[in-house]
Amino acid sequence: MGKVKVAIIGSGNIGTDLMIKIMRSARHLEMGAMVGIDPTSDGLARARRLGVATTAEGMDGLVRLPEWNDIAIVFDATSAYAHKAHSAVAVAAGKQVIDLTPAAIGPYTVPPVNLDDHLDQPNVNMVTCGGQATIPMVHAVRRVSRALPYAEIVASISSKSAGPGTRANIDEFTQTTARAIETVGGAARGKAVIVLNPAEPPLIMRDTVFTFSQGAEPEAIAASVEAMVKDVQTYVPGYRLKQKVQFEHIGGNAPLVIPGYGTFEGLKSSIFLEVEGAAHYLPAYAGNLDIMTSAAMATADRWVERRHKA
Repeated sequence: MGKVKVAIIGSGNIGTDLMIKIMRSARHLEMGAMVGIDPTSDGLARARRLGVATTAEGMDGLVRLPEWNDIAIVFDATSAYAHKAHSAVAVAAGKQVIDLTPAAIGPYTVPPVNLDDHLDQPNVNMVTCGGQATIPMVHAVRRVSRALPYAEIVASISSKSAGPGTRANIDEFTQTTARAIETVGGAARGKAVIVLNPAEPPLIMRDTVFTFSQGAEPEAIAASVEAMVKDVQTYVPGYRLKQKVQFEHIGGNAPLVIPGYGTFEGLKSSIFLEVEGAAHYLPAYAGNLDIMTSAAMATADRWVERRHKA
């Protein structure tokens, strides 16, 4: 199976890390172009040194590059606002689009949960870093439960790993992640919180997942969670549980009140995660960026495999 050429729009932290990953470890991908809007950006400078075609004129510049015709997949690591225009141009040209912004034009995609469901879509959305880290856990609880009325996640990342794009998209992060907890994770209601931690030295990404489920025993949930962790580790080796899943039975003598749902009786599960980055371009503490780029690359590799089989 030959490799297909890809372009990355966005020469910041996420785009540059993705470029390094593709060049080092992608199974079916090779770099065709790196696109930015700042000619002095480190990402564009690195791409040039590595022999990758570059442009500092955004999507318009990419379309003018001679490499454009050979590019099959476009990764967008810019912003939710800019992605709408980028996607329209790329899809019209017959390119597959992988969206690493919270724009969510295409369906939410979390590789170990629903990747194969969306391989025929021209545009798929990688949700958010918090979504990629936590939605597999929400789904792990849901798939062994009769019902999952509520799930809440808290993503804590080092402030040093939150660049301008991340900071500009905080509202979109919470909204997009919450919706994906419901539509992909399977919770009836979802909530997402992000914390930018200024601690020094910087802390590795930590995620906490609270689920409120019915119709499943703790042993079944724990086994499902551990199996899902192994699935995520196939493309994010630094993904791990910090401790065993914690459980609390909520009885009818003291039910919880969940806004928009009502009173809840059942099982509360608390799942504590750590995501250590591979340090391909960014420090290991930037697991929030690593899990996004790793999920995007896994999606593109699977796309190529599907096309080859077809």
